[in-house]
Amino acid sequence: MFSKIILKKGKEKSIQRKHPWVFSGAVYGVTQELNDGEMVDVVDSNNQHLGTGYFSDKGSIVVRLLTFANETFSDNFWNEKLQSAWALRLKLLDIETTNAFRVIHGEGDGIPGLIIDYYNKNWVIQAHSSGIFYQIERIAEAIQANFPKFCETIYCKSSGTLPNTGTDYFLFGTNSETIAKENNIVFAVNWVEGQKTGFFLDQRENRKLLSTFSKGKKVLNTFCYTGGFSIYAMSAGAELVTSVDISQKAVDLASKNMELNFPKSNHTAVADDVFNFMKENHQVYDVIVLDPPAFAKSIKSKHTATQAYKRLNIAGLKALAPKGILFTFSCSQVIDDVLFYNTVAAAAIETGRNIRVLHKLTQGPDHPTNIYHPEGHYLKGLVLYVE
Repeated sequence: MFSKIILKKGKEKSIQRKHPWVFSGAVYGVTQELNDGEMVDVVDSNNQHLGTGYFSDKGSIVVRLLTFANETFSDNFWNEKLQSAWALRLKLLDIETTNAFRVIHGEGDGIPGLIIDYYNKNWVIQAHSSGIFYQIERIAEAIQANFPKFCETIYCKSSGTLPNTGTDYFLFGTNSETIAKENNIVFAVNWVEGQKTGFFLDQRENRKLLSTFSKGKKVLNTFCYTGGFSIYAMSAGAELVTSVDISQKAVDLASKNMELNFPKSNHTAVADDVFNFMKENHQVYDVIVLDPPAFAKSIKSKHTATQAYKRLNIAGLKALAPKGILFTFSCSQVIDDVLFYNTVAAAAIETGRNIRVLHKLTQGPDHPTNIYHPEGHYLKGLVLYVE
């Protein structure tokens, strides 16, 4: 049906174990010249069909597979994938109290390179590859066909992942923002102007956990973005909450979201570099959240990133009151669980405080990890009790 990519002998084993990536070093040859984003069949050295996916001429991953072995890439593919993903989310979430969640999480839902987030009947699609981008119209059609009662707008927001291609535009509808609910807490979400798809949905369960430690406490939320952790802390009756982010726009949104939920709260939003704030500020907090953006986006930056994580955690531990709680995270995929744990431990050693690990955290269940693709586990977190 499609052009073929032929693998070297023995290189089919990872695909037979359902890992969805084909690396350039595994390729023996192709049956004809390929274009970026083109659909291809992958076969082994004996011409046995292994799967179908899309070709990429950028980076070391040359094929991301959508189907394996005897599965076929049919006209019904997008309908089936969306229906399956939606059904899982309805099992995981109460859509009456939480109407903001991830519907498709790339490899975790069997569609490498595709992110779809849902905000109160508004769908935001993010393509991480040309192959997915070329399917955007079909994906939008499938959303409209399968979820007409839950679809007011479909927006493609891929300029951050596919630069220089003019990939931010409306596929259906015209809404650019909404008020979305998460555990009955409301947030203003703008997918046109906001970072990523407009909100960080992967921390939902961790925000809820934070609220259990926040009653009557002084809480600091660093890298706050639109204030998710801050508002959960206030929902539990925090004495005061301070939100810090280098972006004035983010800080303004955090203030707006706090006002939406708790208009008379003791909340301060500060636009500042977090490292500078931690150095200059002398307030001691009972609960601190360290949720930085990815310090390491490639293997080359791993060492620099670990040093940054260590400095940040030292600063956080020093600002924490006795018997305080530290929520600390890394969303850098190249920083694995062991390295992150060891980096935080190194910071702890430097402070000399007695520390216990209460929880190990990860992304929410609407951001599933495919068991055959462990690389999909990216968010790592620890909750520490610091004497």
